[in-house]
Order: sequence, then structure tokens, then C-alpha cells
Amino acid sequence: MKKHLVLLLFFLTGFVCISAKAQQQDSIMIRKIFDEALTQSECYENLRYLCSHIGGRLSGSKEAERAVEWGKSVMEGLHFDKVSLMPVQVPHWERGEKEQAYIINSKTGVKKEAAICALGGSVATSVAGIEAEVIEVKSFEELEKLGTNKVKGKIVFFNRPMDPTKISTFNAYGGAVNQRWAGASKAAKYGAVASVTRSMGLRIDNFPHAGSMSYVDTLPKIPAVAISTQGAEELHALLNLNGTAKLFIKTSCKTNPDVESFNVIGEIKGSEKPDEYIVVGGHLDSWDNGTGAHDDGAGCVQSMEVLRIFKALKYTPKHTIRVVLFMNEENGLRGGKEYAKQAKLKNETHIAALESDAGGFSPRGFSFEAPSWFTTSVQNYKPLLLPYGLYDFDGRGGGPDLSPLAEQGVPTIELIPDSQRYFDYHHTADDTFDKVSKRELELGAASMAALIYLIDNTAFH
Repeated sequence: MKKHLVLLLFFLTGFVCISAKAQQQDSIMIRKIFDEALTQSECYENLRYLCSHIGGRLSGSKEAERAVEWGKSVMEGLHFDKVSLMPVQVPHWERGEKEQAYIINSKTGVKKEAAICALGGSVATSVAGIEAEVIEVKSFEELEKLGTNKVKGKIVFFNRPMDPTKISTFNAYGGAVNQRWAGASKAAKYGAVASVTRSMGLRIDNFPHAGSMSYVDTLPKIPAVAISTQGAEELHALLNLNGTAKLFIKTSCKTNPDVESFNVIGEIKGSEKPDEYIVVGGHLDSWDNGTGAHDDGAGCVQSMEVLRIFKALKYTPKHTIRVVLFMNEENGLRGGKEYAKQAKLKNETHIAALESDAGGFSPRGFSFEAPSWFTTSVQNYKPLLLPYGLYDFDGRGGGPDLSPLAEQGVPTIELIPDSQRYFDYHHTADDTFDKVSKRELELGAASMAALIYLIDNTAFH
């Protein structure tokens, strides 16, 4: 018995020593990753080029086409082991001429210009535009109670703000965005001639927020626009003062036939398990009214930076690390769906996938759409990542472009940056390169590289 106890003690002591040694090696490697990212990173200059020389990249546009060429060129220049394009059919909606809108005082006839933008997928107004009385609601239930008698022939104004008491602005966004997505058809059901939605943002400014909307095929398709938060406040105030107001809107957007575009893919081949993949990515498309700096140029350049860091440090991964710049997240998710479809057809094994699509702000941690065994394993990394400001590992969600992979059982992860400023810029003309901090962007890239490194060295199977 004593001999067995001695052997057990010897084994446990050896295991602790090996574990401590492994943690020390991991700690050293993570330090090297952050040092490399904070002194030699190329992601900030890559983002500068993407935003300044290509600009907004709505799916199907010439700018999106140029962005594909740019992404492929950058990866080839970084000498990844393989760079390829994955064809994907994407929607081609165009905004057309700049939208016009006026808030009209029904009693005095005085007009005041309002900042609006057509929502992605919307039909246009007539060439002459639409002028009608406005009826304000804060919920679909309120709209339903008003009914056809009070709504028919009017413009429905959805004015439910994002909840400022939510600490996570993404939770606030989730509580308000359904009026943008479904508002037009809800209003059309009762005879409305157009829908206007308060922009999805907490800041009061004159930047209308773009975003996707959808129609119910059995209902009339009416024009759908977003009005800036400042415009929403002014329209609300006028309705409160007079009990009535009119709005004039004019848009010229249109939907063209689908076109071919591409996911851009680069990879470093694994040394031990080359047929098992870890994905890191962001989406290459953006709305056309800004230059897509935070959404999601930041995620694209951070993802490419992960592989650049590994090559610079001469780190050879055990698994194949694949960066994917997804196309068409904003108005269709076609790139993410096509990638998952092809992975299934090719019977590829993905052990994890990480996405950055929440802005280039200071990283705070990661959220997960993954089995408990995976999240439990990742929780063990916290002591190694905490010195770099990464403390939040409790969130749910693995990123929109990765959701089709998650449906196939792949553990998916999303980088969680500080969220307080994201919706100041999200889907607006203010989402430009100058709003991105070089250091915060680099910290995000390093955080992603550190997590990919740890996953690559963890025996999940």
C-alpha cells in the first residue's frame, strides 16, 4: 500500500510539474504574441487602405469586388500557405441618389430637413416622393391596437429607443432592432404608405443608421427608412406639441438580380492535424453610407493579423488555421452560409471558429456558442489572458457569420470588445477609419491570436 501511495504521489507531482511548465511556456508565447502585435502590426495600415481607397462595400457593388481583390492580395503578400476565393451568390441592392426628407408642421406648413437613409432591401418611393401624416408607435402591439382606421394612408413612425439602462449596448440593440427589420410589413398590414424607424443608436446625432429590413410576401411592399436619432426627437416633439405632423420622404433605391462574389480564404497548414481546421474571420462587406471601419473592416484586418503574427513568430500550428473574410453578412449572411455548406460537402472537421464583428475597441473577452465541455476548457485560459485585460468569458453567442457552422455543432466564439461606443458608429456615415484606435485594434488582434494559439494546443479530442 505504501509503495502505491509513493507511486501516486510521484505521478501527481510529475503531472503538476508538467502542467506548470506548459503554463509557463504558454505565458511566454502569449507575451510574444502581444509584443509582436503592439510593435509590428500591419492591421492598422491595412484598415487605412481598405477604408480610404475602397470605402463602403455593400454586397454586389464595385467596391465589394475591389475589396475581394484587396483581401486576396494582402494574404498573398503575407505568404500564407494557401489563398483562395470561394464563390457565393449575393444580393445586389443599391441605394441610388441621396434620400430626402422633411418634417412638416401641419399647422404652420413650415418644413425642416431631416436626415434619413433607406433600409437595405427597401423599395423606393415614387419619383415625386411621399408626403403623409405621421402616426407614432413604440411597439407592434400599439400599432395593432390602432388598426386600419387610424393607420391607413399614413406614415408609421416606430420610435422605440434602445434601452440606455442596458450595460451591454448589444442587449439594448437586440431590444429595439425588430422594428427596423419587420416594421414595414407590420405597418403595411394596416394600410400605411411608408415606415420610418428611429435609428439604432444611443447617441443623439444627425447620422441615420442603415441596416437590413424584410418584407412579408403576402403584404404590400412600402418604402422603409431610418431617421436619425436627432430627427426622431424633433418629430416626436412636434407630434407632442401639435398632436399632428407630416413627413415627406423620397428614395430611389432598387434591388437588382443576385451577382457572384467571394469569400476570401487564407490558411497556414497544420503540422500534426492538417485536416482539422480552426477558423478566424470577419465580414468584408459593409454598408455603403460609411467606410465600414468598425463594422467590419476591423474584424477582417484583425483576422489576417492573427496569421501574420504566427508567421512572424515562426509558430507552426498543430491544426490548420484558416482566416475567412466573409461576404454579405450585412444583408443576407450568404458568405457564412456558403462556407458552412462547403465545409459539410467536403466533410471538413472544424474544431473551433472565432469571429470579430463587434468593432475595433478594447478587447474585454469572448462569448461562446459551444458545448459545455468546450467552454469549460476555455475557462482554464482565464489566468493566462487576464493580465491582458481579458476577463469576460460568460457571454452567449459565436458571431453571425459563424452561426451556420454552430448549427453543425462547431464550437464558435466571438471577440467581445468594449461596447459603449459601437452603436455611435454602427451602420452610419460616421463609421470611418479615424474612429478606430490603432492600439485598441492591435490589442484585439493579439487577443484573438492568443486564444487561437491556446485552442491549437489544447487536446479537445
